[in-house]
Amino acid sequence: MEKSNSIIHVILTGGVGSRLWPLSRKSQPKQYLEIFENKSLFEMTVDRNSHLANKVMVVGNVDNHHLSGKVMDKTKTSYVNIVEATPRNTAAAIAFAAFASNPEDILIVTPSDHIIDKMDNYNDAINEAISKAQDGFIVTFGIIPTKPETGYGYIESKGDRVLSFREKPNETTAKEFIAKGNFLWNSGMFCFKAGVLLDELKQFQPDVYEKSKAVWESSKQGFLDLNLSLEIPSISIDYAVMERSKKIKVVPASFAWSDLGSFESVYDYLLAKGHSVDKNGNMVIGSEKHTTFLGLKNTIFVHTETANLILQRENSQDVKDIYNELEKQNSDLLN
Repeated sequence: MEKSNSIIHVILTGGVGSRLWPLSRKSQPKQYLEIFENKSLFEMTVDRNSHLANKVMVVGNVDNHHLSGKVMDKTKTSYVNIVEATPRNTAAAIAFAAFASNPEDILIVTPSDHIIDKMDNYNDAINEAISKAQDGFIVTFGIIPTKPETGYGYIESKGDRVLSFREKPNETTAKEFIAKGNFLWNSGMFCFKAGVLLDELKQFQPDVYEKSKAVWESSKQGFLDLNLSLEIPSISIDYAVMERSKKIKVVPASFAWSDLGSFESVYDYLLAKGHSVDKNGNMVIGSEKHTTFLGLKNTIFVHTETANLILQRENSQDVKDIYNELEKQNSDLLN
């Protein structure tokens, strides 16, 4: 037996990034786009945690696991590959990783499509989370907010105690959260012992626990069975465990964080990295061609081979409506 307490970095790679269409497609979701200093968000995620963990697991799906594989080869990282046959939300994805681990292993669970800066603060937060996880807590990372963002969920906290989890707020509510001063952005990153998480899941969502276990036990080299998977309730880890368990702690973290979930956040990031904009704040993404904006302000022009998108920065959250519309039409433009 290997020693029973590995620290395992679990990377969740589901999600298409519908608010980043047409850059992000089913065949090339946002976490694999090499638009961030010639690296993808996925590769940056692997790099960022490589010194913190002694093992890596990638939870992907049939559509994207070959893209993850390319990055893992490029970075020469050995990993445990878990390939979902169909997306069942984060409760199941995290359960699979926990079933693939020893009960005493500490898992650091991160999405694959986030941008993080201020690495010293990040490493401090991870180390603090690991020590709380050693003590049997399930730790969530709350980011100290920099603005009243409506695209994120929030955690109401007192020290390391979670008072409540809140859904994405509207503008007014977001401003109230910031004014109160004890609300953190919910980063979707977690740290816990595999066994502790599974015990809590079993207690609060026995159905998800049993069905995920059956799927994991019948898996072949990490590939999961479709018909069995379809029986797993599709719910988030927040709803399944975080909002119910008495073992939750939050680490308030001051590293710079964005889920790059919208063109507004991509714009801010690229701007900070020296990407050019004209004097009215207009930006081109995806094309080197000379582009002139006349009479427009804060417009983002997104160019791809098969589709262009021109949007007002403020309308970034609405891109998912276009994506949903194209999905209804079964459009090739999503592939």
